[in-house]
Amino acid sequence: MAEEQTPDLPLRVPAQSHIDGGWTKLGGDTFVVTDKADDSVLAHVTDASPEDAQATMDGAWEGFLEWRAVSPRERSNVLRRAWELVNERSDELAELMSLEMGKALPDSKGEVAYASGFLLEYSERATRIEGRHAFHESTGGRILTQRDPVGPCVFVTPWNFPLAMGTRKIAPALAAGCSVVIKPPQLTPLTMLALAGILIEAGLPPKAVSVLTTTNSRETTTALIEHPRTAKLSFTGSTPVGRNLAEQGGKALLRMSMELGGNAPFVVFDDADVDAALEGAKIAKFRNGGQACTSANRFLVHESVAEEFTKGLIEMADSFVLGPGTAEGTTLGPMVSDDAVEKVRELVADAIEKGATLAAGGTEKSDGRYYPATVLTDVPLDANILHEEVFGPVAPITTFSTEEEAVRLANDTEYGLVAYAYTNDAARLLRVSRTIEAGMLGINTGLVSNPAAPFGGIKDSGFGREGGPEGIEEYLQYRYVAIPDPRD
Repeated sequence: MAEEQTPDLPLRVPAQSHIDGGWTKLGGDTFVVTDKADDSVLAHVTDASPEDAQATMDGAWEGFLEWRAVSPRERSNVLRRAWELVNERSDELAELMSLEMGKALPDSKGEVAYASGFLLEYSERATRIEGRHAFHESTGGRILTQRDPVGPCVFVTPWNFPLAMGTRKIAPALAAGCSVVIKPPQLTPLTMLALAGILIEAGLPPKAVSVLTTTNSRETTTALIEHPRTAKLSFTGSTPVGRNLAEQGGKALLRMSMELGGNAPFVVFDDADVDAALEGAKIAKFRNGGQACTSANRFLVHESVAEEFTKGLIEMADSFVLGPGTAEGTTLGPMVSDDAVEKVRELVADAIEKGATLAAGGTEKSDGRYYPATVLTDVPLDANILHEEVFGPVAPITTFSTEEEAVRLANDTEYGLVAYAYTNDAARLLRVSRTIEAGMLGINTGLVSNPAAPFGGIKDSGFGREGGPEGIEEYLQYRYVAIPDPRD
C-alpha cells in the first residue's frame, strides 16, 4: 500500500509496481493525488523514474513468459474473476473515481459498468483464438498458421475515464496472453492502481501487470517505449501527444494503436424525433461533464426543428446540479483542473465575441472549477469552439438547411472519431452512414461505446480498434509453420 496514503479512501490502493515477484515501492519520491472538488489530499503515490520504467519492463518480460504459458481457459477464468470483483466493489470504485477525477457519482457508476464489460467480453474471447490449417497446393505438405501474443504491452491512459480506458486495453491484451505495463495520468492514478490490485487478486501473475505512476511522463514513457522487450504501444489522448508517441513507436517498430482527439458532430435532421435527440444529446454532450473524446462537440440542427431542439437543450442545461462528484444529488461535478476550466472559458468567450448568443450557463455562472452546463446559439463557422475539442459541458448550436450542407459541415474537421445523427428516414440513414467521415456513427443514439464493438477513429483521430473481436487482433501476431508431406 502507498505508505503515505490517507485512511479514508473507499478501497485499498496497492503500491505502484512489482519487481522480483512482489509489489514493491519504486524510487524514493512521491506526489500528491487530490480530490478535484476541493484539492484536499487523497494519497501520496510513487513518482516513478525512467530507471524504474526500465526495471519494470524487465519484469514485464518475465511476466509475459509466465502468462503466455497459461492455458486459454485459465486466462478466461482470471478475467471473469476480475469482472466479478469489479462488480462486487463497484460502489467503492465509483466513489474513488469521483474523488480523483471529479465526475458525478452517477457517471462514475456508469463507467464501472462499462469498464467491467471488457473483462467479461474478453474472458469469453480468450478461449476462441484460432489458427488455420491447409494443404500445400502442389507438394501435399501442410500450411499451419497460429496466432500468438505479441509480447509485453505499454499502455498510456487518460484521466477522463480512469477505469474504462484501462480495461478496454488490458482485457484483450491479457486474453491474448500478453503482459501489460500501464502509465496512468498524474491527475487520476488511484483507480488504475486499484484495478491492478483486483487483477492480482483474481489470479493474474504479479509480473503480468504493472502500474507506473509518475510526474515525469515524457521521459518515463520514452523509457518504456524504447525498452527492447516492448512489443506494443497503445495510447488514448490528444492528437499532438499521439503524434509524438507514434513517432517514437515507429522508430522502435512497435505494434501501435492510437485513440486520439475528436470533434464529434451531432446532426439533427428535419425528420428527427426531437425528444429522442434531446435524450441522446444529454448523454453525448453532458456525460462526464463533456470531458470525453466521444463528446458531441458541434450541434448541427436543421432550421425547421432548431427552435424546438434549442429550447429543450436550454431546459436540460438549466436542470443540472453542480457540486462535488460524491455529493448526493450532484449531476455535474467539477472539471478536472483549473487549466481545463480556463480553456472552456476561452472558447466560450471567443464564440460570443464572434457573434454567438449565450442561451444558458456561461462563464459568469461558473465558480472556480465548477463550470455550468452551457448552450450557445447562432455560433458562427469561424468560432474556435467548432474546430477545437471543448472537453467541457458546452453545447454550440449551428443550423443547416439541406442534407448536403449538414454532411459538409459534419466533415469540416481533421478529426473523425465519432459522429451522431438523428433521422427517421431509412434511405438517409444509409446515405449518411457512408458520407459522414467518422470511425463510429451513432444513429438515433447518443452512446456508441460498447465492449462488443470496435472503438476507434479515422483521419487525425488515430488508428487501431479497441473492443469486440477486432480489439483482440491488436495483441496477436501470425506465425506460419511449413510441414512437409509425411509420406515424402
